[in-house]
Amino acid sequence: MPAKVDENNCTGCEACVAACPTGVITMDNGKAKIGADCVDCGACESACPSGAITMA
Repeated sequence: MPAKVDENNCTGCEACVAACPTGVITMDNGKAKIGADCVDCGACESACPSGAITMA
């Protein structure tokens, strides 16, 4: 199961997009969206300055 994004806390900074080694994170209306191909590596969670991403 892919990591989850709390859209209320996501600031749209795109740090997670830059950190994702598999390129499955995209932006939609200024919020991060994590694709189903997420490998749960945790890079996005570590990179997120607002704590909006958590591992499922």
